[in-house]
Amino acid sequence: MRAIPVIVAAIALLAALLGWLLYEQLRPPQGMGLSETGPSVDSAARIEIERLRQQIETMQERDSELRERLGTLENDLRELREEGRAGNGGAMGRAGGHPPLGPDAEPRGPNTIRDAYAEVVLIADRRNVNKGLTVAGPRFLEEFLGRPRETLSDRCEPMTNPELRERLVLETVGPIRVHMLQPAVDSLRRVFENVRRADPDLHDRIASSGSLCVRRIRGTQARTSTHAFGLAVDLNLDGTLDLFADGRTQMGLTILADFFHEEGWVWGAGFGREDSMHFEVSRQQLERWREDGRI
Repeated sequence: MRAIPVIVAAIALLAALLGWLLYEQLRPPQGMGLSETGPSVDSAARIEIERLRQQIETMQERDSELRERLGTLENDLRELREEGRAGNGGAMGRAGGHPPLGPDAEPRGPNTIRDAYAEVVLIADRRNVNKGLTVAGPRFLEEFLGRPRETLSDRCEPMTNPELRERLVLETVGPIRVHMLQPAVDSLRRVFENVRRADPDLHDRIASSGSLCVRRIRGTQARTSTHAFGLAVDLNLDGTLDLFADGRTQMGLTILADFFHEEGWVWGAGFGREDSMHFEVSRQQLERWREDGRI
């Protein structure tokens, strides 16, 4: 899907060029008025203008085709995930009404749905992806849990808060290994189990880009990162990292975001500086854990 913005930009550029050429050809020479028969356009300019017009129309058709394909893929993935949740044998295994492949079965050819996980797409309605959830900011977290370390830098350093450090666990959760607070690990395990049941292919492609990291938020002087409390994890698909703050993400991460939202986690795609590989526990979830005596 990287081709969509390139095509859109090219269409805009060609349209601007076409407009300029028309203006230059139709504008009368300086100091001369229009003739009685109106301005003329030479043959070479007419040919060039027509070529540009055809290129624009071709690009517009290609842009429409790509957008339609993206919409179809997103609908297919949504339907397959819901089918898996309903207990119909898994989202991937039941596609098109076919029974799931056995362990010795031969693949039926290219798996367009599986390959679509890595497609880079625009994040639709980015500012509302965390609707109903609130980010637990640095000030709230320090009052809620205590400061994880007195001095912070941009580097990951050891946690020095003994009470907070005792609550950390290092465990394998689903397809990754994390170092986080115990309630966060338990919650993350539920997320991955739900993903595994609904979409095992996606589950198997999940990889970690890091969890615990006691540091300040990059670009600030003293704001503590949520990673410093063991309440955040960065994920990627097949080891391919999402580009920071470009307003795009891998389609697989958009699917994962639904599962995290159900468990009360905030998705970094909704931040002012988009960070769609980042997932962190929401303030609402932390307060529920405190009420339950889990944190």
